[in-house]
Amino acid sequence: MAQKAIVKVFKMGIRNSAKAVIVKDGKVLAVKIHENGGTYYILPGGGQKHGENLHQALERECKEELGAEVEIGELIFVREYIGKNHELAAYHSHAHQTEFMFLCNVNQDTFINGESPDKGQIGTEWLPINDLLEYKLFPQSLRTHLISYFDSGKAKTYVGDIN
Repeated sequence: MAQKAIVKVFKMGIRNSAKAVIVKDGKVLAVKIHENGGTYYILPGGGQKHGENLHQALERECKEELGAEVEIGELIFVREYIGKNHELAAYHSHAHQTEFMFLCNVNQDTFINGESPDKGQIGTEWLPINDLLEYKLFPQSLRTHLISYFDSGKAKTYVGDIN
């Protein structure tokens, strides 16, 4: 019976995702998305594929979305997204994702969409860290953690199930 329970948990699946927090001159690089009549921002990165470690996933995703190679630094945030707990539960009730956010460096200032941009991706933008609350950057709850981290050098690593 225990083996059956393990198989059920595995089939439900928790998706891992690696995200890049790229900062230069007091600004964080974000992917700009336009869909369903609105524009918003997300951090570069995406889902880990079977057989990849998190760094490999992040390197691949940054090439796909930014057309750039990144130098991956320390892990600064871990965020969970359990869809049934948030405002889009009707669409995301099945979703459970754990995101690992790494501080990264990149050796360029401008970016074009990479070889496989996200759906709705229309470009990138450098967002001033001190003004993040003015932007629709998702997850929105992360904005205060980013501001705190870059303002004081302190923030908790595990930010929990936030959106």
